[in-house]
Amino acid sequence: MAGLTATTATWVTVPIRLALGSIAFAHGAQKVFGFWGGKGLQAWTSGIAPLNLRPSWMWLGAAAMAELIGGVLVFFGLFTRVGAFFIACTMCVAIAGVHWNNGLFLSQGGYEFAMAVLAMALSLILAGGGSASIDSQM
Repeated sequence: MAGLTATTATWVTVPIRLALGSIAFAHGAQKVFGFWGGKGLQAWTSGIAPLNLRPSWMWLGAAAMAELIGGVLVFFGLFTRVGAFFIACTMCVAIAGVHWNNGLFLSQGGYEFAMAVLAMALSLILAGGGSASIDSQM
């Protein structure tokens, strides 16, 4: 358990955590609850999963929950590495299965946003939640 909450004594992770947590939670809330113009879970899980993952509904549901729960964990710095891992896995699939063939630029459906989110998640996997996290108090 200590390995999951271990963290680097730094404040550098605070803006990364707050930004990544907010972004991931918002995207997850769109998929799960239909907030902010999202589809909601039933419509989201009726789609086709990228990379031919089967069953689609399970993988799409897992991606939605990974963003929602991972976003909350990262935002508060509670089991930061676990939350960041959930988000990183989702972004790897998004890059490889959805955005890669569209090139880099987001304006053409490319992977630049997912790559930036992946980089933030990887940073938190390496550093942990930092000084201003619940993890640092455990």
